[in-house]
Amino acid sequence: MVNGKKVISQLMQNLFQIALVVADYDEAIRFYTETLGFILVEDTALSDSKRWVVVAPPGSHGCKLLLAKAVGEEQTSRIGNQTGGRVFLFLHTDDFWRDYQNYKERGVLFMREPAEEAYGTVAVFKDIYGNLWDLIETK
Repeated sequence: MVNGKKVISQLMQNLFQIALVVADYDEAIRFYTETLGFILVEDTALSDSKRWVVVAPPGSHGCKLLLAKAVGEEQTSRIGNQTGGRVFLFLHTDDFWRDYQNYKERGVLFMREPAEEAYGTVAVFKDIYGNLWDLIETK
């Protein structure tokens, strides 16, 4: 207690993984590793039809993507539109123009061309399923 008030200790937490609903494991792995240059962190078979597939941007020590194959009609309906058309994920880079050019050369579709904003340089692109991402280099 401090000054008669109960003190709650600071928790140490962080986002570890975000599930991204995909249509096919191998198709998603190819896109994220070959097109975006992510690292395949884990690909473990859990059953005949289910795998634990995790990818992460190169050099990342933070949150990773769990590529979760859609099961059933409801999950399948969410592929490519997990946020109702809003930007879903934000990919921070240390060199915007390097990554922008690499992605363009690899066929990544940019929905909003690069812009200089007060917080940095940003462009919006679609992943293989249509989810919107910000590619961003902060100032």
